[in-house]
Amino acid sequence: MIPGVSIREVNISKPFDVEAIRQDFPILHQKVNGYPLVYFDNAATSQKPNLVIDAISNYYKLYNSNIHRGLHYMSEKATEAYEAAREKSRAFLNASSTNEINFTKGTTEGINLVASSYGRKFLQPGDEVIISTMEHHSNIVPWQMVCDERGAKLRIIPIDDDGNLLLDEYKKLLNDRTKIVSVVYVSNALGTVNPVKDIITLAHEVGAVVMLDGAQATPHMAVDVQALDCDFLALSSHKIFGPTGMGILYGKERLLEQMNPYQGGGEMIKTVTFEKTTYNELPYKFEAGTPDISGGIAMGVAIDYINSIGYQNIAKHEHDLLVYGTEVLSQIEGLRIIGQAKEKASVISFLVDGIHPYDMGVLLDKQGIAIRTGHHCCQPLMDRFAIPGTCRASFAFYNTTAEIDKLVKGIEKVKTMLG
Repeated sequence: MIPGVSIREVNISKPFDVEAIRQDFPILHQKVNGYPLVYFDNAATSQKPNLVIDAISNYYKLYNSNIHRGLHYMSEKATEAYEAAREKSRAFLNASSTNEINFTKGTTEGINLVASSYGRKFLQPGDEVIISTMEHHSNIVPWQMVCDERGAKLRIIPIDDDGNLLLDEYKKLLNDRTKIVSVVYVSNALGTVNPVKDIITLAHEVGAVVMLDGAQATPHMAVDVQALDCDFLALSSHKIFGPTGMGILYGKERLLEQMNPYQGGGEMIKTVTFEKTTYNELPYKFEAGTPDISGGIAMGVAIDYINSIGYQNIAKHEHDLLVYGTEVLSQIEGLRIIGQAKEKASVISFLVDGIHPYDMGVLLDKQGIAIRTGHHCCQPLMDRFAIPGTCRASFAFYNTTAEIDKLVKGIEKVKTMLG
């Protein structure tokens, strides 16, 4: 099985041609410090195709207007485009209804919304919330906050030295006090693809709800929330080749109906008097104020773009990049890959003996190669490996093996420079 291959196959409308695809991304065709750009920081944010950039521009040039509240042409056009993006998002995740698709600022807000609106309402003193060792800070801190407030306890699923989640240890943590399990689908720091279907099934057996951090999964594989049976899933537009400041929170409708609004203001209300407010129906109940309208529309275009390529094509190409990158980087003397899970997405984190990750990142940038260095917002995970951080090369479907060769040469040059 190819790691990261989609649970639900998306129709492929055209053959995969990486050079043709690269033409869709204007930012890739530039020089940095005199070198052609090699962009390997996709886990932090992906680049945007012309179609997405044009969608943002066209909104502001042609029909910039507020949505849902206007009767004039531009407002109706903007509303139609924005709500069309919601339907695209529903289909993208295979949610059963657009009522289950809440637009947010991104994964972080989605997790905070669930922690606040569900956790604060339903967690009681002595209850337990389970997360894993490999979580991003955005899936640690909100649960710490709500556990502190509600007197609940945070429990942690351990991992092995290769970065595999220890499912047997997870089973031992589950009990009748477990109310929420919140785990990352794909680790941003290790690339590990977690067995989330098993995690969800086991959690449901003890009556817990499950939140998935889908930020790193959705760029690489199709995600079917009904097949997974997750209760909540959050993702970020900017990871899936859309604009920043936009995201999706999927939630089962019956759970969203039970939750209180995350924020108060316009749009999330049905009626307001000084004595009482009644809340709007889903999904608007959780969408207070004027949203990022152009961002929502452009995110819908990004989803169209992904579907036009097809996740089967994306998974195969990125798997080939991961296999090739792992092989050639492993041949560099003194280089150690951190995270070699059985199932991985296209992320390679590494250290080179005697070279600080920051120095490696700066000197690769001087050669036009963009990687990420540091703890990747996963400080507890770095503590688990007893390291301060790593160098991370993360690949997207527009990357090539030739670019990986440049990374190898760049690392060798840094080793020579630093003796």
